[in-house]
Amino acid sequence: MFQRRMNPRVFWGASAVIATLLAAAIFAPGASDQVFGAAQAWIIDTFGWFYVALVAGILGFVLFLAIGPTGKIKLGPDDADPDFPYVSWLAMLFAAGMGIGLMYFAVAEPIQHFAAPPEAAPRSFDAAREAMVITFTHWGVHAWAIYAIVGLSLAFFAHRKGLPLTLRSGLKPLLGRHTDGVVGDAVDIFAICGTLFGIATSLGLGVAQIGRGLEHLTGLPATPTNEVLLIAAVMGLATVSVLTGLDRGVRRLSEVNLVLAVLLMLFVLVVGPTGFLLKALVQNFGFYLDHFFVRTFTLYAYEPRDWMANWTLFYWAWWIAWSPFVGMFIARISRGRTVREFVCGVLLVPTGFSFLWMTVFGNTAIALDMTSAAGAITQAVQADLSTALFQFFEQLPGAAVTSGLAVALVIVFFVTSADSGSLVIDTIASGGAEETPKWQRIYWCGLEGGAAAALLLAGGLEALQAATLAAALPFAAILVLLAWGLYRGMRKDLLGAAAEHSDPPLSDRLRRILAPPRRGQILALLDSVAEPAVRQVGEGLAAEGLPAEVERTEAEILLTVGEAGARTFTYRLRAVSRPLPAFSMIEATGGRRAMEWRLRASANLAGADYDVTGLSQSQLVGDILDKLALWRSGAALQARPPATIPSS
Repeated sequence: MFQRRMNPRVFWGASAVIATLLAAAIFAPGASDQVFGAAQAWIIDTFGWFYVALVAGILGFVLFLAIGPTGKIKLGPDDADPDFPYVSWLAMLFAAGMGIGLMYFAVAEPIQHFAAPPEAAPRSFDAAREAMVITFTHWGVHAWAIYAIVGLSLAFFAHRKGLPLTLRSGLKPLLGRHTDGVVGDAVDIFAICGTLFGIATSLGLGVAQIGRGLEHLTGLPATPTNEVLLIAAVMGLATVSVLTGLDRGVRRLSEVNLVLAVLLMLFVLVVGPTGFLLKALVQNFGFYLDHFFVRTFTLYAYEPRDWMANWTLFYWAWWIAWSPFVGMFIARISRGRTVREFVCGVLLVPTGFSFLWMTVFGNTAIALDMTSAAGAITQAVQADLSTALFQFFEQLPGAAVTSGLAVALVIVFFVTSADSGSLVIDTIASGGAEETPKWQRIYWCGLEGGAAAALLLAGGLEALQAATLAAALPFAAILVLLAWGLYRGMRKDLLGAAAEHSDPPLSDRLRRILAPPRRGQILALLDSVAEPAVRQVGEGLAAEGLPAEVERTEAEILLTVGEAGARTFTYRLRAVSRPLPAFSMIEATGGRRAMEWRLRASANLAGADYDVTGLSQSQLVGDILDKLALWRSGAALQARPPATIPSS
């Protein structure tokens, strides 16, 4: 029997939703294509404004977090060092975030906007400038801001607060213990569905380009059957990468792919119009800044057109659908970095590379199309987007070599996307567990490939676009809640740090004396301070190879350290009530007594339990470590209670 480590409600709930949608696409492709199209039209008409406003708001909010006092918060304990070197970290950001899309759209998007711009005259110099501004907008900081907000939420609550690495953890400040129930399950299910269909869209684009590339190089026809076989073959490679783990699999593939991508880009830069490209890069960036706010809020409300649905809104939905995947992936690899470092790295470095990449390929394609190619690249793009890159290479020296390298790059991007995606989805479905049985990761990897194949057979690119828009809609609303929860969590973190270095005001101390804590306040303290502290210690112990288990009930948290059956250390936190002092004979002899609630701690050392109601998270961590040290040394027969701070 297979071992398992999962949240069954999330694992099987998400599987059921995905299976239902895929069954409809497979057994009724015509009808499902119509449904996808109708859903896309309805979402664009009804929620297009919401997508545009949401992306603009997220970008502003992420910059606010980086510039303000929250920027100094570390994503992990204050003394944590980054898990990965900076170059490896950036390489994994690039490969996981947009790899296949950059290969697919590097030539196709600028040429399409050049040939059919939304505002300028087609195939004019104004159209060329507009094409690059639009491309920069779609592949710039807006996309990475969406990834950053999800990644920040996950990294903050998992690495710093000790909560599970799942989307529901980001809602803890808003929902408290309810995040462990049906609401939290629903959030994780939406995240899995959005992630899987977002990845399926990228895999569908990738396999279409691989098929056209092989047809261009070998003459093998890019039929739907062959595309499905390609998906099966490449997903087999992805499964091998999945089983090697994050360090050996994704990291190595990402680094290799980044080197190959840079070499290909440098080749085009050298053999293409080098001087023009360098000037174009500077001017493109200037136009991007000049049109930044206009493009951020453009909806063509006064002159509706299909262009918005086919481009900007599709991209925003695509990035939103991808955000659980990329956000969780960059959260996993970003432990030990500050919020400011995280935001600057995530927003600026991949964006800068994308701008350089799009300029080199896009401006070279436009220049060639206006001169020596005489419109051939435009014709290829309009006939089939998947052939754009290979038609472009035909206009440059060494077309066979560069086309073969491009196919290899897309394959490796395909593998890293499927690899990273299956690891991320399995983490969500397993309640944040980082080590899960191999069959679970293989299961999700196969489901990603099945989704890509089914959507390609159901309607090609149009079905992929429609599925992405539909899958992104529920998660777009969740993004708003994640941002609000992150703000509350970080603000509380800053206030807690300030409180550790200052005495409470006299009015606060009087209020605590005259209004003793109630049950709800102590339970909230368990959620916001005690549980993160205990989980932080448990995570640190596990990282050092010492078995540690955290158990939580509504009013109690138990940390157990050590092997089962061996000598173990336990640390228990409980919400305890006691009657307040009686101030009259009636109260003392049978009247109803008011109750005071406290948070009390105990360890399996000699000594009674003691009050820890007023301790901050870092102080509580220190108390646990002190008791653990006494247990390890065996030197103490009685645990001495720490000094307490008046409760809030």
